Parts: sequence; structure tokens; C-alpha cells
Amino acid sequence: MDIDLKEFNLTTPDSGPYGIGVAQDGKIWFTQHKANKISCLNKTGEIQEFTVPTNDAQVMCLIVSSSGDIWFTEYAANKIGKLTPSGVFAEYPLPHKNSAPYGITEGLNGDIWFTQLNGNRIGKLTIDGDMYEYALPTKGSFPSIITLGSDHALWFTENQNNMIGKMTDTGELTEYPLPTQKAGPVGITSGNDGALWFVEIMGNKIGRITTAGEVSEYKLPTTNARPHAIIAGEGHELWFTEWASNQIGRMTNDRSIFEYQIQTENAEPHGIAYDKDGFIWFALQCNKIGRLKLGK
Repeated sequence: MDIDLKEFNLTTPDSGPYGIGVAQDGKIWFTQHKANKISCLNKTGEIQEFTVPTNDAQVMCLIVSSSGDIWFTEYAANKIGKLTPSGVFAEYPLPHKNSAPYGITEGLNGDIWFTQLNGNRIGKLTIDGDMYEYALPTKGSFPSIITLGSDHALWFTENQNNMIGKMTDTGELTEYPLPTQKAGPVGITSGNDGALWFVEIMGNKIGRITTAGEVSEYKLPTTNARPHAIIAGEGHELWFTEWASNQIGRMTNDRSIFEYQIQTENAEPHGIAYDKDGFIWFALQCNKIGRLKLGK
């Protein structure tokens, strides 16, 4: 099978690309947490950069919402940020200091949901600009990545509590423990099979949890790969970054796992996204954006 693997160098040196998402027009949006920028890469390889208004905000994860706006977390600035495709910023401060917003997603009705690593809360920013916070019962749970499930609930990883959390739109919480101890779940995504799929950065596994709470785990071929982010691809395929092994992983419909080496050594892959043309996009800490597609 042919592999089309390409890397795009970024304009700003040592910019720290981290979160990544795909817009409806095909543009690839990503955060640069060291450079304090939100940037996009178009189909011709041209890069546009937009500097975040707050200095040293440490922008981390992002999503492209259904309206086309780019929403992102400002980890150090303690804000949720929004960028329109035309380059207009808006920022929304969190109620509590040093909450460390991290993961972010869009809810069913357009509300923006996010995690707070230090605040130990799940936050919601409504389309009217109102902010709500829901505290987690276990101190130091370290809620990380969050996604909308097929059941319309918000699902998230509790990295230090070794659980997957589910929260309804009204803040009702259910938590599901993982079979592997100290698994360290991080990335989570809604699969095309209706289940939620997640990665275990310490457990070295890919996990699956149904909306009823049934958990399955699949061990990675490479030892200590440190899987970080995950996204659904074509059919029932899943794609994920392996931060320590410098690989992009793929799980097929029959649960087979394949791994593809990144061209640049020690690239440190973080966020990952999938576009409608079948390309896998990923942010590389080595100051590049990667792209992968499988041939026939």
C-alpha cells in the first residue's frame, strides 16, 4: 500500500504547533502555543498567522465550529478564545483563576464545552456568552480532551482519575473506570460506530467505550508509544498520534493496528484531524504540520 506523507514547514520558528482542526472549505487550522498564534494552511500550502490578543496565552486545543469560527483554549491566560475566518478575535475569561482550560468541543446546540486541567471542572460557554462550570467530584481528576457523543452527551477523559466521564447538557455526570490501572487517558473522539474511542498515554492502548459504558482496550504494537490524540477516519477507522514513538497509528475496521513512521525524527506529534478528501493532518512540535494519506 502506497503512503503519501508530507510535511509543511511553518513560517514562525519554534512556534509549537499543538491543536489542529479542518474547516468546511478545506483549510487546516492549528494553534502555535509557543508563538501565541492561531494559523491556517490552505490547499496550496500558503500559511496565514493570527496573533492572539493576550500575550503568552499558551493556546492549546482548538475546534472549527459548525458556524466556521475557530474556538480555542488559552491555557495560561485562563480564557476561551474565538477567531472568525476573517481574523477577528474575541476572548472570554473564566470565572476562577488558574483553571488551565485545555480540551474543547462544540455541543449539540452550538454551545462550546471545555475542560479545566487545574480547575477540575467542565465548562460551558453558551451561544449567548454565558459561562457555566461543573465541578468534578474527585480532586485532581485532570479532565483533558472532550468530545460530543452520538448520544448527545459530552464525553471526556479524566487523565489522573483513570476514568471516562460523561456529562449531559444540564451538567449531570456519570464516570466509568478503566480496566487498566494508571492508563492515563488523554485524547477522545466520537467514532463512526457510535462509540467513543480514546487513547491511554500510560497504558499504551486504544480504548473504546459504548454510550452504555462498556469498555474494551486494544494494545499498541510499539512499546511505550505514548498515544496522545485520536480522530475518526473513513468508515470505522481510527487515526492517532504516537508522541514517543514518532508515529501515526491507524486502527482498521477489524481492529488491526498499523503504524507509520513520521519523516522528521523526534517530531513530537500532538493533535490530529481528518478531512473530507481522506487526508490525515497532524501537528508536529518540531515546527511542522504533517499530512498523510494511504493509496490503494
